[in-house]
Amino acid sequence: MRLKSRLFTPALMLGLMVLASCGGGAKKSASSTTGWEYNDPESGGFEYQANYEQETGPGLVFVEGGTFIMGSVEEDVMKRWDNSPRRVTVRSFYMDETEVRNVDYREYLFWLNRVFIDMPEVYRKALPDTLVWRRPLAYNEPMVENYLRHPAYSEYPVVGVSWLQASDYAAWRTDRVNEHILVEMGIIELDLQQSGANNFDTEAYLLGQYEGVAGKNPMQDLNPERDTRRVRPSDGIMLPRYRLPTEAEWEYAAYGLVGNSYQERLTDRRIYPWDGHTLRNPSKKERGRMMANFVRGPGDYMGMAGDLNDAGDITVPVNSYYPNDFGLYCMAGNVNEWVADVYRPLSNEDTHEFSPFRGNVFETKILDEEGYVVEKDEYGEIRYRQETDEDILDRNNYRTADNVNYKDGDNQSNISMGGNWSTSEKSTDNMYADSPGIMSSTISDRTRVYKGGSWRDRAYWLSPGTRRFLDERESRDDIGFRCAMTRVGTPYSAK
Repeated sequence: MRLKSRLFTPALMLGLMVLASCGGGAKKSASSTTGWEYNDPESGGFEYQANYEQETGPGLVFVEGGTFIMGSVEEDVMKRWDNSPRRVTVRSFYMDETEVRNVDYREYLFWLNRVFIDMPEVYRKALPDTLVWRRPLAYNEPMVENYLRHPAYSEYPVVGVSWLQASDYAAWRTDRVNEHILVEMGIIELDLQQSGANNFDTEAYLLGQYEGVAGKNPMQDLNPERDTRRVRPSDGIMLPRYRLPTEAEWEYAAYGLVGNSYQERLTDRRIYPWDGHTLRNPSKKERGRMMANFVRGPGDYMGMAGDLNDAGDITVPVNSYYPNDFGLYCMAGNVNEWVADVYRPLSNEDTHEFSPFRGNVFETKILDEEGYVVEKDEYGEIRYRQETDEDILDRNNYRTADNVNYKDGDNQSNISMGGNWSTSEKSTDNMYADSPGIMSSTISDRTRVYKGGSWRDRAYWLSPGTRRFLDERESRDDIGFRCAMTRVGTPYSAK
C-alpha cells in the first residue's frame, strides 16, 4: 500500500498555533551571552525558537545522508567511462515517495489555468508534450489522447515533461505547500481570487510583496511598538523549497544502502535498489515476479497473457512493486527521472566529494537605487539577476557566477580553438550544420542528466549508477521526475 503523507498531526498543529499566537517564540529563556530574556516584550521582543525539528512536507520521505561509492557497479557496456566509482558524502534530505503522478500535474495545470486566466501563455508553457508517444511504425494514439487526462492513468507517472517544466512545477509546489501551511494556521485567509501577479509566492510574502488577507490567528509581534507581523524565516514555519534532486542525491536514495550496513560497515553492495544480482523477487510467496517495470527482451514488455509479469505494457502506477529501504517506490524502471545536474562526461573527476553537483549559476536579487528589492514581476515572482564580476570581486570561495563549465569547457580547460564547445546547441537547434569556431557536440550547457531506467529500457539501465543525458527543453514518453527538499539542521531525524 502507498503510505499516506500528512503535513501536520493534530498535536503538531496545536503546537504551531501556540507558536503563532506568541509570535513564533518558545517559552522564555535568557541569552547566554547578554543575559537579556528571549521572547519577552519587556526586553525588546527578540524571538528565539529552541529545539527546532523540520516537518516532512507532503509526499516526502526522509533520507538520512552519509557516505557511499557513487558510480558504476556494472561493466560499462556503453564504453562511455562517464561515471567511474568514487566516494562522496551526501547531506540528509527529503525525497518524494513516488514519481510525480498525472493527477499531481493536472492539479498544477488547473491552478495555472485558474490563476493566470489573462495570461494563457503561462498555462500553455506548462503543458506536457503528449505527442511524445507517437512512433512512425506503431499505433500509440490511445496514449496521445488518454494518458495525461483520463482517470484510468491518474496514478501513473507524468511524462512528456521537460527538465524546465519539472523545475517550474517544483517551484509552484513550494508556494502551494507554504500557502497551505499559513492558511491552516490561520495566519492568512484562503484567497481564491488570486490572479496573475497577485498570487502567493513564498519569497514575495517574506519580502512584504504579497499582502493577502489576514487570518483569524495572525502572528503576534513581541516588539512593543507593533501588534502583528508576517511570518519570518526565523520562525521555521514555512518549508524549504521543493526542487529536483541532485544526481548524487538521487543515486544515493535509489541504492537505499541503509538496509545493508552494520554500524559503519557496508555488508553488501547493490547493483539495483534491492539485494541480489537478479531482477526477480526471491521471496517464497512471489518468487519469480519482476522487481521493476522494464523490457525483459526483444518485444517482451509485460509477459504473457494469463501471467503478466511486470504487468506494465507502458508505465505502471507509481506505487507499484516494493519500496526500497528508504521507502521510495520505482527507483528503478517505470520511468527515467530528471535530476538537477548538467551533464559532463568527466564530472566524476571534477565535482566535490561533499554534496557533488554541476550546474551552479549564482544569482542575487535585483535591488533599486536605495538598496531595496525591486517590485516582483508580472508572474508574482521576485526578480533575480546573475552575479557580476563586481559582485564577487572580493570572494575567495568562487570566482565566477556561472560554474556550469567549471574545469570542463571554461577558458582554463577549453582545448578547442575559436570558441567554447560547451555552448553549442547543435544537438537540438542545428545538429547537422557547420558552426565555424565551435566544436560540434551533443553536449551543451542545456544538457541535463536523467537516471533510473524505464519501461522502454533493458535491465542495464536499472542500476542507479548508470547515467544518460538530454537537452533540458526536450521531453520523452519514458522520462518523468520526482522532487526533493533540503534538510535543515541535524542530519538525523528526531522522529
